[in-house]
Amino acid sequence: MTTTVNNYLTEGCGRCSFGGTPQCKVHSWKQELEYLRKIVLDCGLNEEVKWGVPCYTYRGDNIVIVSAFKEYCALSFFKGSLLQDAAKIISQPGENSPAARLIKFTNLKSVVDLEPHLKNYIYEAIEIEKAKLKIEYKSVDAYEYPEELTSKFKEDTSFKSAFEALTPGRRKGYLLHFNSAKQSKTRSNRIEKARDKIFSGKGWNEY
Repeated sequence: MTTTVNNYLTEGCGRCSFGGTPQCKVHSWKQELEYLRKIVLDCGLNEEVKWGVPCYTYRGDNIVIVSAFKEYCALSFFKGSLLQDAAKIISQPGENSPAARLIKFTNLKSVVDLEPHLKNYIYEAIEIEKAKLKIEYKSVDAYEYPEELTSKFKEDTSFKSAFEALTPGRRKGYLLHFNSAKQSKTRSNRIEKARDKIFSGKGWNEY
C-alpha cells in the first residue's frame, strides 16, 4: 500500500494489480494531480496518505482528497455538501453520498483555469471544519430492506440476528450495496455472497 504522496504519483495507490505498472490510472493524470497537489498545499493544509491516496487535513480533520479515476482525476471534499459551490463545479459521487462532493478534471488547462475557485473552495472547507459544522446522515432505519433480504431472514433467523448485530454503518453499507442492484437475481446473489462476512461481523467491503 502506498505510504507517501510521491510514491502515489509514481506507483499509484497499490490497491489493484495495476499498481506500479504503466496501466495504473494515476499515470493518465500525473500532471493534473501534481498541480492539484500544489494548489492544496498552497492553502496551508497538512499532507498525509490515507486509503492509499493523498489526503489533506486541518488540525487532524480530513478536508480534501486528490485522486485518480479511470476517466478523470478529482479533488474530493469530505464535507462538500456544505460548500456553497459558487462556481457550480462540484458534483455528487452518487445519490447515496450525503456528504462528499468532488470536482472532476480531464485536462491540465481546466485545473489551471479553475485554480482561484479551487482555492476559495478549499478555504471555505477549512472554515466549515473550524466551525465544526456537521452533516446530517440518514439513520440505518431510513433505508429500505430489499424483499430478497427479508425473505432470507424468514428462512434463517440466525442470519437475521447476525445482520442486526452489525454496527449501523455496516448495515447501512450492505443495504446500499444490495439495493444498488437493479435485478432481483443480482440482489439475491449479492446477499448470498455476503453471508459469511455478515456472520463474521464484517462490512461488505471488508476483508
